[in-house]
Amino acid sequence: MPQNVAGRLKIGLSACFQHADPSRSLFTNKTLQYVEQSIAHWLMSAGAMVVMVPCPTGETARGDTKLSHYAEWLDGVVMHGGADVWPGSYGEVPMRDAWVGDRIRDLYDLALVEAFEQAGKPIFGVCRGLQLINVAFGGTLFQDIETQHPNALRHRDPESYDQNFHDIVLVEGSQLSRMYPGVQHARVNSIHHQGIKDLAPGFEVEAWSYPDRVPEAIRRVSGRAGRGYIAATQWHPEFHKAGSTISTVDDTAILNDFLGACAAARVQPHRPHRSAPGKIRDRAARMLRQALLRR
Repeated sequence: MPQNVAGRLKIGLSACFQHADPSRSLFTNKTLQYVEQSIAHWLMSAGAMVVMVPCPTGETARGDTKLSHYAEWLDGVVMHGGADVWPGSYGEVPMRDAWVGDRIRDLYDLALVEAFEQAGKPIFGVCRGLQLINVAFGGTLFQDIETQHPNALRHRDPESYDQNFHDIVLVEGSQLSRMYPGVQHARVNSIHHQGIKDLAPGFEVEAWSYPDRVPEAIRRVSGRAGRGYIAATQWHPEFHKAGSTISTVDDTAILNDFLGACAAARVQPHRPHRSAPGKIRDRAARMLRQALLRR
């Protein structure tokens, strides 16, 4: 990637939230928006300039900056991992209080996906980001894989966290399999308890967990006229450690695939989609301000 500032890709990174908490000793009763360090450094490792995209609404909102402005300015966006997706976002009631998720963050994330989709800019999702993308385009989730999926692997271990691993199988003929020629089985980190139940229309699975077959990588089906790049992994490629004693999927090809799409879209932008009713779940952009100011 060119080293001069003008030539570098500008990649948006969705915000994680810590909501206002009167018992917190620092930033007491203040809402925090932040990024996790390793995913920013992952994008920067290829020379990209990373910009957190703040949620523009809330109790302290000022000015007229919109998510659509970021989508117009940036070359692509990465949807972060983090809190559970609220089951109401895909038409279900939480089965347990512990799985209620973060409705406010869902609305922000849905609006962010909508803004970049309408601008025709590439979107990549990691962990929660994969789940959110699937929900945004009409899919559903297992609220808890171990509870709802027979004979499921343990996809999250709170004690080992990013040292919990399982195998995946790459789907033959998929773009992901072409990025890893000769690889059928691989190993990935596993830090989630939710996962895709019903795949969103217009997407295809590129990797499954093995042997319990939960979708681990998805991509929007290519060849649909005017539609831009959207792909996601359930694992965290940014957590890959070169030279580790535990061999996991090398993140380089995944990062290059996304940034290559961003570079291509910069040269030849996709035509914006300003009128696509019903394509993004709940039309989040129009609901966002009301939802975040409801108190």
